[in-house]
Amino acid sequence: MITDWEARRKIVSFGKLLHAEGLAVAKDGNISVRIKPDKIVITPRDYSLATLSDSHMAHVDLEGKVFDSNLKPSSELPMHLEIYRQRQDVSAVIHAHPPYTTAFTLVGANFSQPVLPEVYVIFGDIPIAPYATPSTNEIAPFLRELIKNHDVIVLDHHGAVTVGESLKDAYCRMEKLEHAAKTLFIAHQLGKVKPLSADALKKLDEVRKNYFSS
Repeated sequence: MITDWEARRKIVSFGKLLHAEGLAVAKDGNISVRIKPDKIVITPRDYSLATLSDSHMAHVDLEGKVFDSNLKPSSELPMHLEIYRQRQDVSAVIHAHPPYTTAFTLVGANFSQPVLPEVYVIFGDIPIAPYATPSTNEIAPFLRELIKNHDVIVLDHHGAVTVGESLKDAYCRMEKLEHAAKTLFIAHQLGKVKPLSADALKKLDEVRKNYFSS
């Protein structure tokens, strides 16, 4: 785990990057980092990730109690807390609204077709959590089981959430997810998307095993 100061600096840096890449706009998106087994630093409510400074953070324990902070934590705090409770290996969480990824859920399109080998190896199946009212406790029960086996979850009508052992890992997964969605969107404009064959997927499963065991 990293120190409070390091967590703040990294949140600021990756928050600006999320905004610059169009993965979160205006006051959308939120980021958190675990600094102790039972404590996190999270972006505050009603702040743009583009204009954050390292003083614009809230400290919260895993029961939701705010400490050492005059700022209210992100309204999506319940989502972050549920993930940390379920995954002791997770040290960072990003929730953003990547437009291509989100657009697939708006039309009920199949996003997680096995068509991109590198995406299949890294992510495997990409689950879509059922719609839940943003900024409420509704989302936590939907994530409770999904997050145990997935580092990337698409949220119906509401973007995506990615996790990692570091904030860099979580960011790279969000970026990779959106790139895959954009590629798939372009492919749909060109014609019928051709999925990978069963034989190809079988071989990729072996690559995936080696990838995560190395």
